Amino acid sequence: MALRARLTPPREFQTDWPWHKVKSSSIRASLLFSAGRRMEAENFLASGFGTRLAMESKQGGWTQLQEIARTWQPSRLKGIQVNAEFGTPFLAATQVYDVRPIPRKWLSLNRTSDHAERFISHGTILVTCSGSVGRAMLAHATTDGVLVSHDLLRVDAKQNDWRGWIYSYLRAPTVREMMKAARYGHIIKHLETHHLDSLPILRLRKELRAAFETRAKEIIEFRDRAHRLVNQAEADYAQAIGEPPDLGDGSLGFAARASAMFGRGRRLEGHYHNPRARAAEHAVRSGGRRIEILRTLVESVFVPGRFKHVYGDDGVPYLDSAQILEVAPDIEKRVLSLKGEKQAGYLVDAGALLLPCSGQLHGIIGSVVLATTWHENKVLTNHVLRILPKAKAQIRVGYLQQVLSHPVLGRPRVLKGAFGSSVPELSPEDICDLSVPRLQTSVEDKVADAMEEAAKLRARADELEEEVATEADDHVSRFLAGERHHIES
Repeated sequence: MALRARLTPPREFQTDWPWHKVKSSSIRASLLFSAGRRMEAENFLASGFGTRLAMESKQGGWTQLQEIARTWQPSRLKGIQVNAEFGTPFLAATQVYDVRPIPRKWLSLNRTSDHAERFISHGTILVTCSGSVGRAMLAHATTDGVLVSHDLLRVDAKQNDWRGWIYSYLRAPTVREMMKAARYGHIIKHLETHHLDSLPILRLRKELRAAFETRAKEIIEFRDRAHRLVNQAEADYAQAIGEPPDLGDGSLGFAARASAMFGRGRRLEGHYHNPRARAAEHAVRSGGRRIEILRTLVESVFVPGRFKHVYGDDGVPYLDSAQILEVAPDIEKRVLSLKGEKQAGYLVDAGALLLPCSGQLHGIIGSVVLATTWHENKVLTNHVLRILPKAKAQIRVGYLQQVLSHPVLGRPRVLKGAFGSSVPELSPEDICDLSVPRLQTSVEDKVADAMEEAAKLRARADELEEEVATEADDHVSRFLAGERHHIES
């Protein structure tokens, strides 16, 4: 009997699995049928599960989180969405972690059940409970007066002097692994309030807890001050430029001149001619102020090329375009594939402007971040556009950040150049051609001072977040190693 013709040579018969080895272990049956009654094998094989067993095997020195804090979660949200002028802004769980959350939904307060519980109290510890679970942050000014999703666990310390330690403990990498070991779900992982209630936590001595509480207050204070400074800078800039004309929001369609479509840019996408961008451009150019083009004010505007992403523990910390816009982002990737001069092209120095240039128009694309020392010595993705200032600056970088990022007079002008259907992109050429209004030196300096100080405050807060997490992790390691002098007697 003739064999059917093959497109490829016959494959050799495999007697073993050539790609990876099965991760397996044996455990006591009593662990399967304890209070949690967990049957998922991955939970028992996780490193955090072993750490938890080691901690709970110690005689004293720890307690369950429910003894010192209340973990709770509002009921599932059933709200009625309305227009912005009639509703209260609403933030999804992931948006709360943005440096500058931008609400995309507004809910009717009267038709939102238990709406009082959905406002976040200042200083509350928030923990993600869906998707990437166990990520903690402290609520600050960006969540004031905003309805927040039920997909965030709220943790309130029963005594104020425990809050800083609880927060630092939850941010420790070892404790984060313990929380991940308690999650459940196949596709989307979840964490429940009772998982945090039973989490073991060290009973740190009071004087050591006081140091953590002090730094927790500093983190909140720094983020609050940065938020106020940016708001003040936006108000000062808008007052100097003036109110843009009301051309509508374009949601019901709009008209554009044919000469604008077939001019130098030959842009036929409707978004390029949207009323908000035209109104902002008109306001910037009116009033007899001097206008300069961005390319003449900076050293360069560029997007680095793509590179092969190879990650490893010994690599350089890697930041993607979303992480530069987040509060104390998780840095879980380290790049091994960039060495020497190749690596230098993806590093940034303090003082550069970073602009995510790929993403959805309602998301991160077009936002502007002022790089600080926190961003140095980290590889930034090629989806972030860099704007490098000149050695002899012709414009304050903080003022330029405000020109590009102002929610009414700046960002709409940046986003109008986005091209592409599924994933819009911004090109360096469109950014280079943006007009920059020059104001009185005193006004520019005032705006720049506020923006630059806000960037420094946020960087300092991020550094403190990493500092307390590292110290909390060190306390856990010492306790597991048998040390007890840092634990309450």
